[in-house]
Amino acid sequence: MSPVSGQMIEYIQDRLYLASYDSTPSSKTHFPYPLEAPKSPSKRARAQPPTTPTTKRRSPVYFTVDDTLLYNAFHADFGPLHIGHLYRFAVLFHEILGDPNNSDRPVVFYSKTDPGASWPPHLALAPIAQADPPYMPFRDAGYSQADFILNIQDVVYGVWKAKEEGLCGLRDFNLEEYEKFERVDMGDFNWITPSFLAFASPQQQPVAPIPVNTPEYDALPSTLSEVCSSKLPLPFKNVLAHFSSRNVGLVVRLNSELYCPSYFTAMGIHHIDMIFEDGTCPPLQLVRKFIKLAHDMITVKNKGIAVHCKAGLGRTGCLIGAYLIYRYGFTANEVIAFMRFMRPGMVVGPQQHWLHLNQGSFREWWFEDSMREKLAQSNPVTPAPTVSPPNNSHSKRAALGEIDHNETASAQYEENLPAPTPGQPRKSHRKDSRHHPYSRTASGSLAVEHEQYSRRSRHSNEGSESEEEIQLRMLAKQRSSKSPVASPGARSISYSATVTASYTVADGIHEDQENWVENPSPKTPAARKSTAAPISVSKQRASPRRTTEGNRSESRGVRKPSGRIGSTSSPARTVRPVQ
Repeated sequence: MSPVSGQMIEYIQDRLYLASYDSTPSSKTHFPYPLEAPKSPSKRARAQPPTTPTTKRRSPVYFTVDDTLLYNAFHADFGPLHIGHLYRFAVLFHEILGDPNNSDRPVVFYSKTDPGASWPPHLALAPIAQADPPYMPFRDAGYSQADFILNIQDVVYGVWKAKEEGLCGLRDFNLEEYEKFERVDMGDFNWITPSFLAFASPQQQPVAPIPVNTPEYDALPSTLSEVCSSKLPLPFKNVLAHFSSRNVGLVVRLNSELYCPSYFTAMGIHHIDMIFEDGTCPPLQLVRKFIKLAHDMITVKNKGIAVHCKAGLGRTGCLIGAYLIYRYGFTANEVIAFMRFMRPGMVVGPQQHWLHLNQGSFREWWFEDSMREKLAQSNPVTPAPTVSPPNNSHSKRAALGEIDHNETASAQYEENLPAPTPGQPRKSHRKDSRHHPYSRTASGSLAVEHEQYSRRSRHSNEGSESEEEIQLRMLAKQRSSKSPVASPGARSISYSATVTASYTVADGIHEDQENWVENPSPKTPAARKSTAAPISVSKQRASPRRTTEGNRSESRGVRKPSGRIGSTSSPARTVRPVQ
């Protein structure tokens, strides 16, 4: 990228300039800055006589890399130039600045108008920030319309962050190796960071895994010399040899099977499949699994990870980019720009937006994992010593293992429990739920506590029936009880009144035992009516027509108000006396 045609920007004062020209500049090309160093009049007057002519610097040095460093486009994409281009540019620029013949000459780095120092990013971008018109954004390698903006600032900040994190540097960069293995016929792979390598899928028959401990598996090359002497295709051979020599411990395949993974496992390299469709984005569960495997391989086993899909660009860039955001806090734009700087074309189409949308989740994962690890280090988990329970045979309390069967020990606590709320029966911890006051029978109605059973059946049975017989008799009489009838003297309740659901008592057994209370105090005049006539227990408005008769019903259990809402047209049910 360069300024608009004819525009020149002073990048380093009196030394380095950026410019763009439609044709090759020469010594006659206009240079808009003065060629002599500015001096104050007083100093110049003291330094030399006025008659002496001023010394002028020679004409500028013009250089460009447009014809030497070419971006190899995949489709309609362009830029940024990769790390090999930067290396070549740095060597050329260093030679021009270090040439003694250019020590007093301004240097102009220019480019054509068609697309084609250790300062912090904000200072490096300052001279070109106000370029008008602004520079065009970079484009991804997809076939669809480009809809994700990636500009010069993203590239500068992405490469800067990678340099600060020790992920990228020119000191140990091998230009010959980079330019050799990025070619398709030589393997098509690039190191993104010292721990991650991205490559295109090798192709070789057969593709099915070869079982271990078979003659076919033993015939696979397992050493570097055997790989070099094998009859494998050259790209696959270079991949195996390079991975073995550079301590790659894991290969992750994201596309369909195009080669046999046993070639990697025979070399001692672990191989796993995390396949998802081409052009799509991985599910977050798969990303989480990949990050965990990669982090363990890097931090614990100190080995590298090689990731590939069909071309080693889109799906590969998604997973590697997700880890770099997770571990180092890149933004999506920074990580995409940096990965394209190391391997042109990475992350295509909607995958760019996917990284942008999920970058916050990846950073949260790192925070959660870091905090979990710190807590585990500060509070190491030690196994608790096994202590046998004391042998207190005189104690009334049973051992913890027998507490579920200790009816006597738990009964004293249940006596003080409040009455159950309607619709929220208390759960029982006993295995035999027939004796629990809130358990339900097979028909769905509630059972009655054993103590209540015995009180109501004492006069007629005198202990002649077992618990099972009581249950069966209660169930039979409930089914044979007649339907409740409306009381002719009962009034309709108001719309907002809270009433008790009606029910029928047959032989002293309630149809609904959920809110049965033993000998309650009468709360309404209806509770004091004689049992010789139908007794209404529905909540009614106070009326002077109600009478206060004998308190026979006080000896029976009267159902508590349940708080259920009644309808204005619902007839009040009655309780029939025991025959």
